[in-house]
Amino acid sequence: MKDRNQMLNRSGTDRRGFLAAMAASGAAVSGLDIRAALGSQAALLSNKPRACILLWMQGGPSQFETLSPKPGQSSGGETQAIASSVAGIQVAENMPRVAAAMKDICLIRSMNSKEGSHPRASYLVHTGYVPTATIKYPTIGSQIAFQLGDKESQLPSFVRVGQIRNGAGAGMLGVDYDPFLMADARRTPDNTTLTTSDDRYRRRLSLLGQLHDVHAEGEQQVSNHRKVYGKASKMVLSPQMKAFDLSEETASIRQSYGESSFASGCLLARRLVETGVSCVEVAVGNWDTHQDNFSRSSELCQQMDQPYAFLLQDLKQRGLLESTLVVWMGEFGRTPRINSRGGRDHYPRAYNVALAGAGVHGGQVIGTTDASGSTVTDQPVDVPDLLRTIFQALRVDADLEHMSSVGRPVPVVEGGSVVERVFTG
Repeated sequence: MKDRNQMLNRSGTDRRGFLAAMAASGAAVSGLDIRAALGSQAALLSNKPRACILLWMQGGPSQFETLSPKPGQSSGGETQAIASSVAGIQVAENMPRVAAAMKDICLIRSMNSKEGSHPRASYLVHTGYVPTATIKYPTIGSQIAFQLGDKESQLPSFVRVGQIRNGAGAGMLGVDYDPFLMADARRTPDNTTLTTSDDRYRRRLSLLGQLHDVHAEGEQQVSNHRKVYGKASKMVLSPQMKAFDLSEETASIRQSYGESSFASGCLLARRLVETGVSCVEVAVGNWDTHQDNFSRSSELCQQMDQPYAFLLQDLKQRGLLESTLVVWMGEFGRTPRINSRGGRDHYPRAYNVALAGAGVHGGQVIGTTDASGSTVTDQPVDVPDLLRTIFQALRVDADLEHMSSVGRPVPVVEGGSVVERVFTG
């Protein structure tokens, strides 16, 4: 098994900080070789700790009403296409702000899977494995936290915002890498405000530790309980908890993200990544549009379009997009055929994923489907391919093996190949 300690060191340097330091030092007029300085900065940026923001479109968004419209085809229905900021790339009229941000987005239109039920498909795309009774596979965020998380951080390495079903947890990695759950980003986390003095709280923790010691021998549950309380206590006492308080942001920034719960989740994700959290997953949905597909997809896009686009812009302006991978995806797509209730049913054979940041070459489309959107005709990408690509962008070792409870070594990703065009264009 490869050692996670071989992962790259963390660095807090960003582009804006570097340029500010350059200006303050008068380097530009002191004869310093600017090319050498910029080369040094590029090396620092390349060594920055990577982070992931996973925008989870729960329920399976229709590709036809989001990122792969088919106007003029019977499968396209009433949805029209609009031009994006990249010549030749169109998206659905429901996503005008994302269309404007397309220069930063790599759109994969040839995703495919064999799982068409919500529980199995969600679990598969989060873990790379179908669910079994014997092995609990780790989710994407837990894998990222295991390899990239700062063990000394006072905040959790993996935060999940919104009601995410069948997304799995840390599984065999243990409770240290389970997600910290938040139902709504508009409220600070529950039970994180002290109702007594710090000193009294620490005395209570000491008493709890003594109780753990009495019952600890051979008890895994006690060990897990100790870990959970230890992490929670460190977080509650940390000044970094202000990262969860969106009122710290200016009114103009909050307005730029929008007013939906998902918008608050995107803003919180940026704040947490900025503070050093390795993975934040934010959910919006339900995209399970078996009926009234067109109106419901439009409503959901209104919640999602503005915050998704401004998140990319905000990360970019802060020098964070170079080191932060933003993933937009759901568990599958929707059928080309429109059913009798004006809806679309489950369709894993051809759907969309969008990637941005962390070395991703934006402004391109990978993969195509036939005229109706029924079949992938070029550059098919399956779940292991996608996960390997995500982990390569993040510098997570996809071949690292974890030992399961039944004594079986399990790689982070089994099979698949990196989609190299994501990074080369």
